[in-house]
Parts: sequence; C-alpha cells; structure tokens
Amino acid sequence: MPTTANDNSAKPSTTTTAKLWDFHDLSGWEDATQAGSVNYFIENKNLTIFTRPNTWDRTKIKTTSTYTTGTYTWRVYVPEMGIGDMASIGAFLYNSNAHELDYEIGYGKQSMRNELNAEADDLIVSMTSQGNPHKSHDTKIKRGQWHTFSMELRLNSSGKYKVSWIINGQQAATTQLNYGTKSKFKIFCSVENLTFMGDHIPKTKNYALFDFVKYRSN
Repeated sequence: MPTTANDNSAKPSTTTTAKLWDFHDLSGWEDATQAGSVNYFIENKNLTIFTRPNTWDRTKIKTTSTYTTGTYTWRVYVPEMGIGDMASIGAFLYNSNAHELDYEIGYGKQSMRNELNAEADDLIVSMTSQGNPHKSHDTKIKRGQWHTFSMELRLNSSGKYKVSWIINGQQAATTQLNYGTKSKFKIFCSVENLTFMGDHIPKTKNYALFDFVKYRSN
C-alpha cells in the first residue's frame, strides 16, 4: 500500500473555523460501523478502512462534533477495487437518512460503466443528496491514485444550503437543497459493501486510505 502523499446560524460568520484530522490517531472520531467487524486501523499516518470478501461489511467512522456551512475535504487513496464488486468508498456528511450528502466511489454496475464510457482503469464516483431533494450525479476517476474530494456548503438568500462537489480542484456537480443550518452534519469516512455499486457480492478485500480530512468554515 502507498503512503501519503461552526457556523450554527444562517448568517455568515465573521470568524473562520478550521479543523484538520491527519490521522496520527483517531482523536475527534468515533466508530459508526453498521455491519461486520471494526475493520480499520492507523498505519503510516493514514487511516486504513477495509471490507472483507463475501460479506456485507459496512465499516465507518464519524466525527464526534457536527458542522454546517463551509468546505469539507477528504484526501483518499483509491485502489483498483474488485471488478464488479459491490463495494464503495465513502466520504460523506450525515444528519439523517433524508439529510445526507455523499461521495460513493466504486467499480460500479456494468450498466453505469457503459453509460459513462468507463475505461478499464476508471472507477465510478456517485455524488448524491439523499433527500430534500434527492439528486445523484455520476462521473469517473482513475483507480490506483490519490484523489482529493471536497464538498462546499454555502447558503442562498433564503438560508438554504447549496452543495458543490469538487474533485481534485474541479467542480463536478452542484445541487440546491431545501434545508439549512438547522441540519448539522457529522463527517464520515467509510468502506461499505453496498449493492448499488457493483454487480455481485465482493470477491476481494476492498480498502481505502484516508490521508486527512479537513473542515473550514465560510
């Protein structure tokens, strides 16, 4: 494996809050695993999360604190991942099932790969608002590389979030949401075996390395 490369109101804050978690340890994080074993560890100042083959492991950690407007960034090593495996690397914000903003990265269903004209060395990235409203945007990235995934949350004139998904410094998608800062988010890192991201139960061990997570308020 390679080694590394609160604003609580609708009004703009005059003070910038910045947090950096560089995974020397798991201070500020807690387990959020939904199924299977606690499959993560710190090594070489990276957080390694993995899922086991032939399981429905859903391995996650989340921040102990919540956040609202600002820019959220995850630096992630995305490996090859098993061909056709129903496995997903997650970098996401969660308040409830209807207030969730995601990056989900995996091999993808063959039908989706065909639609996006994916090459053999491409993986699929789904950028999703799970509700209010439900929106999903799909794109491709190269496997076996470090990537930087960011989400920018800003407020419109009505005090509602607008989310922009930014991959390696380039805006990839944006969605206007119909809720605002009353919905505060915890930050998640995960690897999960999920049916929507492939065509069969994983046949291999899939993993991701998280170099750092960063939050900066607007």
